[in-house]
Amino acid sequence: MSLNREQMLVEMGISPIWVLRDAPAVEFDVAHQIQEAAQPVPSAAAVAEAAPLPVQHVYQKSEPSSPATLDVGALDWPALARQVAGCRACSLCEQRKQAVLGVGDTSPDYLFIGEGPGADEDAKGEPFVGQAGKLLDSMLAALDIARGNRVYIANAVKCRPPGNRTPEPAEMAACWPYLERQIALLKPKIIVLLGKAAVHAVLHDDKSLASLRGRRFDHAGIPVVVTYHPAYLLRNLPDKAKAWEDLLFARRTLREQTTPELPF
Repeated sequence: MSLNREQMLVEMGISPIWVLRDAPAVEFDVAHQIQEAAQPVPSAAAVAEAAPLPVQHVYQKSEPSSPATLDVGALDWPALARQVAGCRACSLCEQRKQAVLGVGDTSPDYLFIGEGPGADEDAKGEPFVGQAGKLLDSMLAALDIARGNRVYIANAVKCRPPGNRTPEPAEMAACWPYLERQIALLKPKIIVLLGKAAVHAVLHDDKSLASLRGRRFDHAGIPVVVTYHPAYLLRNLPDKAKAWEDLLFARRTLREQTTPELPF
């Protein structure tokens, strides 16, 4: 009995034959396939022994980038920005889109410090860009200054707290070395604290804002004054007049700081 090519391959267990559509048929070397079919089939144990071990991807757990693990006080602006961008010192980093270092003149008269980024700030990477930011811009304009001109704006924490809640003390403590380094690099002539979280972060004081307003404090030789956070003022419009009083007090304090004493 004579067998055609396909039947011979079937008899040898080499089947089925797959041919791509619209492609030229490939002429198989029957003799080569017969030779391969004659080779002894290795046992399953031999195959297992000869097979390479599966590759295991070992991910080394990197140490969190924390201000406690390096000398933040030695960082310049580019290094500080990189460190903040990769910081994992507290849980706020887990849901952020990006860390928000700050924005403005790096040789400012004024340093305004708020609480932390909100949803708009987290998306854009700049502090105070929502409705509270618009109000802050109006407050700056009343002092004849503007974002990027004689003023720098920062926050007590660099990552957005979930639901825009107030930062917790531990979160502010984790971020404090960064803010402290910003103050040292900026060397502002005066610091204006916006709200209780900023007061807690810089002055480490939990007293009411009402008891702290209108008073001069000090941080590293820099005068510090306290006023309401713009987001609070949006909810409590009558207190805008009090905030204006605080800004006038800040301007007077700055002038006293920078005006040389006349000799008698």
